[in-house]
Amino acid sequence: MCLSVQNLTVERGGKAVLNDVSLQVKDHDFITIVGPNGAGKTTLLHVLLGLCAPDAGMVYRRNNLRLGFVPQRVQIELSMPITVLRFLELAGKTTPAFMDEILAIMDIASIKYDPVSSLSGGEFQRVLVARALLRKPDVLCLDEPAQNLDMGGQLAFYKLLEKLYQERRCTIIVVSHDLHMVMASSSQVICLYHHICCSGEPHIVTKDPKFQELFGDDVSKMMAVYHHTHSHTHEHEDDHEHHHHHHE
Repeated sequence: MCLSVQNLTVERGGKAVLNDVSLQVKDHDFITIVGPNGAGKTTLLHVLLGLCAPDAGMVYRRNNLRLGFVPQRVQIELSMPITVLRFLELAGKTTPAFMDEILAIMDIASIKYDPVSSLSGGEFQRVLVARALLRKPDVLCLDEPAQNLDMGGQLAFYKLLEKLYQERRCTIIVVSHDLHMVMASSSQVICLYHHICCSGEPHIVTKDPKFQELFGDDVSKMMAVYHHTHSHTHEHEDDHEHHHHHHE
């Protein structure tokens, strides 16, 4: 086990944002935390990362555990003419060889000399993940990583995340409300609404009455996409590669 919280409570202005939450993260887990807005998902992630202290409960992190974080919003001064490569170099010391490896994994080698301000949403998201990977994290945490992308962009992003998970052997924790997207990759889904309503493998959680109560109509849509992604992975990748040519 690399990371865990036990009986975690976090209060904001007298209200419990998180109430008696316990969670264990094992090596090479792919955990998705889902829940409505305001459910405490980001707060839980911040506690796991050590960015915020709980009001009650225990947090355990394995010694020398390296954490990478892709936050929900990144303030970057867009008027500053900084290239992708320079932006990544500012993240800390690294070797050119490792930098090239990460650029290749995240499929951004071709844009490394582009100004950050010219990137599309999907490209910038991949750059942020690359920045987190330069720390060689054991656990990579992402907060709503695909929220500003269209459906094709989301699909491509989560495919990349899955590839990363398989190839880099790191643990991934994603906070998301893109239910239909994240299900395909996750080994464990945690449904949070101030406390853990239910958790387990995706196909089990989606049948849980508590989950269905929270997400209602989204569930059937989500499972349709889930099965579709599993059976048509390559077609989708193809579509995504070529979709922009149709508009020219």
